[in-house]
Amino acid sequence: MADQDAFIDAFARFLDKVVHDHERATSSDAGELVRLLDAHLGSPAVECSIVTERLPPWRLVDADAVLDALAGAQGRVVGLSVDRRQRDVGLRSILAGRHGPVGVAPIDHISMPVGPGEERRVVSRGLRLLTWGGEPVAVLQSAADPEWDREQATLEVVGASAETVDAFLAEVRRRMTADSVLRGQVMTFRPHGFESMLGGVAFVERPSVAREDVVLPDGAFERLEQHVLALGAHREALLAAGQHLKRGVLLYGPPGTGKTHTVRHLVGAAEGATVLMLSGNSLGAVRDAASIARVLEPAIVVLEDCDLIAEDRDMMGSPDSLLFELLEALDGLDGDADVAFLLTTNRPDLLEQALAQRPGRIDLAVEVPRPDAAARRRLFALYARGLDLGDEAVGAAADRAEGVTASFAKELVRRTVLAAAVEGVPAADRHLEAALDELLGDRESFTRSLLASGPSMHEGRPRGSRGRSHHGVGEEWIDEDGNGHVVLGGD
Repeated sequence: MADQDAFIDAFARFLDKVVHDHERATSSDAGELVRLLDAHLGSPAVECSIVTERLPPWRLVDADAVLDALAGAQGRVVGLSVDRRQRDVGLRSILAGRHGPVGVAPIDHISMPVGPGEERRVVSRGLRLLTWGGEPVAVLQSAADPEWDREQATLEVVGASAETVDAFLAEVRRRMTADSVLRGQVMTFRPHGFESMLGGVAFVERPSVAREDVVLPDGAFERLEQHVLALGAHREALLAAGQHLKRGVLLYGPPGTGKTHTVRHLVGAAEGATVLMLSGNSLGAVRDAASIARVLEPAIVVLEDCDLIAEDRDMMGSPDSLLFELLEALDGLDGDADVAFLLTTNRPDLLEQALAQRPGRIDLAVEVPRPDAAARRRLFALYARGLDLGDEAVGAAADRAEGVTASFAKELVRRTVLAAAVEGVPAADRHLEAALDELLGDRESFTRSLLASGPSMHEGRPRGSRGRSHHGVGEEWIDEDGNGHVVLGGD
């Protein structure tokens, strides 16, 4: 027992010596970086106030631009000689000497997108030395690095005065929001790393779809424009009357009827608004999208085919959890947030119960049905624009193609042009008629279903019969009413 106690005492003295020798070594040679920092601050950095600001990866580019502006021509950035693969490399650990003497090295940079086809060279790890408000301040700027368990970017701010550090960070936050590169952009989320990415956010060009190119039922277009676009213009009047600005809009109807086309017009017309477009797997990022939209309002959050949330159990667990995320995002914003949630769905029946149980999330629901005869004529004329086709021929084709969608009309005109190109002649009425005969023929029944135009109206089914229509998202029963219109119903 005595031998064991002696061993423990000896081992404890050994550890004390190791720690003492290490502290003496680091205190006598803290490294060039710490000496440079001490000289800039005018006092030992280890005794100064340090505040760490954690940022989502996409916000580093905003921080980089703001810090460059605040530093001005007199600012300086130096690199660190510490290997990025070392864990927990931060200002506190460097000052504590946990990485040995740290020298000055070349600055690490990464390229980050700031818009479609545009990039900015950003400091991914470097120590900024600057003066703000007459006081010396330093910032260790570090990018996120998931490969080495750094899920967030960080700014570690050090200064001799805690008040100066706090005020400096407050100004950085304010400018990052006011001058964010994301403000006014159109973006989407992607689940993995691709080009043009900004921490999971990808920039896309703002679409341009003219109003006259959108064919909707009478009055629908005006309701959408007023609710999505015009409401923000009356912000002060609404808020003064105690009314909220956030709103939810649902576009519903069969596939291929023009919901996405309508969304593209609204997004293009919302000049200056920040737009976040989610679909497929990226629907799981609705909470992040709502957070960005709140910061960068006025904003629109688009959720295409949101019925997938209620069907797909593989995206982020159970569909109920994703639907809950969506409803929480709709409900979680403050009333003064100028944010519009614009949802599209092929299957409103899958969402109706959940939305009805939590009223107020959707303020406007607009149906985009299969086009009637007048709408089909407008669609066929729209897609045939620029071709030398007769008005009578286009109108007759629209009348023959009862029950089809905009997708059908678009494919019909494409086949018309292709047939003429094969012959080496301009598109003519006979090419349109031949293409329509082909698409309405028995051999193209499945093609018609893929174009969301049913197996359908041209196969001799009696009115009111029931048949399967494959719409790409599950299956639906379809009925025809007495006017020959398709009526959707649940299984």
